[in-house]
Amino acid sequence: MPTLFDRSSKTYKSLRADWLDLPTELRFPLIFAVVAEFATKVSVWVSLKNRAPEKVRGPKWMWFLLTFLNGVGPAAYWAFGKKK
Repeated sequence: MPTLFDRSSKTYKSLRADWLDLPTELRFPLIFAVVAEFATKVSVWVSLKNRAPEKVRGPKWMWFLLTFLNGVGPAAYWAFGKKK
């Protein structure tokens, strides 16, 4: 059974072809956006790990799960999740 990253699968070849079809001017901003999104998620996870539960609005596990909402979750934590 082929998987997503099996080099012989149609899905892998299609994704690779789609990526190679993108002009360079679009590849770099896309890479930057992915790296920035990952960095914001990691920064929230580190903050949650090091912050006392009474300094977080709501349960920590909820904020951890919200970070998986791309863009919205980490921004919501930094705007509303931390108590001053």
